Amino acid sequence: MTRFQKGQSGNPAGRPKQRRPHGSAFDIIFDQTLTVTQGGRERELTVDEALQLQTYQAALKGSRMAVRTVLKMIEKREAALAKRRPATPGIGKIEVEHDARNADEALRILGIAVDGEVPPGGGEGARTLKLATWAAQAGLSRPGRRALTEKERDDIKRYTMASDKLRWPRGKRA
Repeated sequence: MTRFQKGQSGNPAGRPKQRRPHGSAFDIIFDQTLTVTQGGRERELTVDEALQLQTYQAALKGSRMAVRTVLKMIEKREAALAKRRPATPGIGKIEVEHDARNADEALRILGIAVDGEVPPGGGEGARTLKLATWAAQAGLSRPGRRALTEKERDDIKRYTMASDKLRWPRGKRA
C-alpha cells in the first residue's frame, strides 16, 4: 500500500511562496551608498561605483586583471551607447569596378613589375609586364613547387627583368 492514493498530489498546498526579496544580495549591497573622500572632497558613491573606481585605479597601476575588467566595462558601455544612438544614414553605396589594369598598376607602384616591350605585331595595349628578379625568385623558391616544363621556364625567362640572375631549383625539370 502506498502513502498517497493514485491521482492525488503529494503536495496539495503547492510550492510555498518565495519569502526572499526579488533582488539578490549583491543588488542590495550595490545599492548602498558610501561616503568617499576624493581630492579632499567628500562624495557619495554606491558600492558598485566605488568598486569600479578601485578597479580603474588598479588598472592604472598596472594590474592585468583590472585592465581586462576595465576593457570589458568599456565594451559594455560602447554597446549600450550604440543601442541608444539613432541610426545614422549610410555614406552611400560604394561600387568597385574591377579592371585588369588596376592590378598591373599596383604591381608597378609596389616595384614588383615594370613595363616590358611591345610584342611584335601588337599595339601599345599589348605591352607586357616584366617581373622584378626578386619576385620571380620568390615564386621559384617556394617549397613543394611542382616541376616546370621547358615552356614554363622560357616564359619565366621572358617575363623577368634579369632572368640570367635567377637561381633555378635543382631537380625541378619536367
